[in-house]
Amino acid sequence: MFAVFEKTRKSVARALVALSFVALAACEPIALTGPTSGGGPAINTSAPVPVALLVPGGGAAGDGIVARDLENAARLAMADLQGVEIDLRVYNTGGNAQQAAALAQNAVDDGAKVILGPLFAEAANAAGVAVSDDGVNVLSFSNNTSIAGGNVFVLGNTFDNSADRLVNYAKRQGKQRILIVHARNLAGEVGRDAIRKALARHGVSQAGITDYEFSQEGVLSAAPRISGAVTAQNADAIFLTSDTAGALPLFAQMLPENGVSPETTRYIGLTRWDIPQQTLALPGVQGGWFALPDPATSARFRARYQAAYGTNPHPLAGLAFDGIAAIGALVGQGDRNALTGRALTQASGFVGTNGVFRLRADGTNQRALAVATVRNNQVVILDPAPTSFRGAGL
Repeated sequence: MFAVFEKTRKSVARALVALSFVALAACEPIALTGPTSGGGPAINTSAPVPVALLVPGGGAAGDGIVARDLENAARLAMADLQGVEIDLRVYNTGGNAQQAAALAQNAVDDGAKVILGPLFAEAANAAGVAVSDDGVNVLSFSNNTSIAGGNVFVLGNTFDNSADRLVNYAKRQGKQRILIVHARNLAGEVGRDAIRKALARHGVSQAGITDYEFSQEGVLSAAPRISGAVTAQNADAIFLTSDTAGALPLFAQMLPENGVSPETTRYIGLTRWDIPQQTLALPGVQGGWFALPDPATSARFRARYQAAYGTNPHPLAGLAFDGIAAIGALVGQGDRNALTGRALTQASGFVGTNGVFRLRADGTNQRALAVATVRNNQVVILDPAPTSFRGAGL
């Protein structure tokens, strides 16, 4: 990536694992599975409900950490359930799509009524295809909406969620013309499209699009072009798709040096700017906007996990907790159709580790997010995350 920031990244390698998984999820081969059917297997609510948990254990070393923490979080959620028993069966996919498909089918043949996981988009898609004829739904940990639909749902926070929340907030703050800046790679293009859709949805003008080669040289050459576009298009905000593991630190330095003042042109980020914490010290992010889950709710989950397992959870671990919490809440209603697509997409949603969320009929999700800024190298919440979906401006 960008060698100038190599020392910083090495010191926070574990925190950046989460960001790298987001990029991987956006860059894997995918296939559309179509709109959800609303179906699913009937269950016996008076007996333990068989749930298959597919984690990326057995593959790369970093995947093993995620696999462990996902299982831990799932079991932590199971301990919260009242009057509901989950028969959790854990399968290690090795991060491999073919293995994920085979294990998903094995799990269903062994009685699983729903599949939680896998993590990577290609594996989640393969698992969904494998068990689609069985009518079993897959609650994947991916954030890639391209695989959503049919019997596959994505639990990860999506670019669409963040873009929609931030554009909605920007409009309420009087922003009229927003310039999109993205890398010429799949993740950048997916982010660009999410922002474009959000701008159109909320009636905010798109003040052009500037792309760049995903390299240090690409960023350096793009900075003057972005500055020129801001002036030519009279943009009052720049929406960046870059993250802290890639181009964001360099843009935060180069854009102000090229005359794009954060005091007059608002910087908006599609990804979180508070991981790693060193990013908060960059001059270019001061006063910028980004979205994140409710900090208090997230902190409570981390504290519980720390107390139970003696270590901090991986940033993706909460997705497994959310999946079990949703399954438990539905099964607890005593309905034999609790795990059908129609039940999973109930409008009221669920309470998870990062706040309220709900699954949509197209397999995507909607998550309540807060809007934050950076002041004096600290995160400050500007607009708290909604606590329900009743009239929420998400």
